[in-house]
Amino acid sequence: MDAPPAQEDSLPFVRVAGYLEAMQLNAPRVVEANLDEGFLLLTDLGTRQYLDILRHDATVAPQLYADALEALLAMQRRGSAYQSQLPPYDEKLLRFELSLFHDWLCGTHLGIEFDDEREGAWQDCCNLLVANALDQPQVFVHRDYHSRNLMQTGTDNPGILDFQDAVEGPLTYDLVSLLKDCYVQWPVAQVRQWALDFYNGLGAGIHERVDEEQFRRYFELMGVQRHLKAAGIFSRLNHRDGKPGYMADIPRTLSYVVELGPRYDELGPLIDLIEARVLPGLEASA
Repeated sequence: MDAPPAQEDSLPFVRVAGYLEAMQLNAPRVVEANLDEGFLLLTDLGTRQYLDILRHDATVAPQLYADALEALLAMQRRGSAYQSQLPPYDEKLLRFELSLFHDWLCGTHLGIEFDDEREGAWQDCCNLLVANALDQPQVFVHRDYHSRNLMQTGTDNPGILDFQDAVEGPLTYDLVSLLKDCYVQWPVAQVRQWALDFYNGLGAGIHERVDEEQFRRYFELMGVQRHLKAAGIFSRLNHRDGKPGYMADIPRTLSYVVELGPRYDELGPLIDLIEARVLPGLEASA
């Protein structure tokens, strides 16, 4: 890996790789590191990315997701020894991520202006989502655990990539990343069953604190935070970094928010904004 120090600090990657190796999870192992010049020698996990496989043959999804859920449960259980050494997924970071949707997608890309009423509704939504995240049991969070960053491997599937931004954060964050993926979408009933499988795999200590209905609420509202963040990042990649390819993923990403409307009246103003202004604006600008 060639990561020039002026552009990227590789130390978090090296540290988290060590944690994952200690957890006996299948992630690139750092063989040698020259952080001063930005060179790392890593073990190789091959070329079989989950996303590519699933796009060509969806029938393999049950096994791939079973493996990914098992690995995520192991990461949370074994990661408890290391999570306090990670940066916290705190209120400041959560609110910054939400601002990406407001500023980059609504503002920069679509030119949507927030009057006092709309801004107030937006802040109410942010308060709801931040409280939901902070109220959850805090665990080792990969922070980008989805089909682009998981590799199918012959043994110890999956191989886990792109973990350098790991934090100590909400129980359901990585689960949402995996099951409500910005790049591939599954039926609502299937997502619900996979999420329940994960919940059933959690230890008694979590079950005593979080019942199944509360877990579902944590999961669904955590998804809203993540999908607003992702939609904002995709717009930022387009306008700031000259990478327009991710814009096509925004409608799928925001569809996860819209589908929650019947269950969450408090999301009404946000969903109205998405359906009345954001999605039509994206279609018009495509």
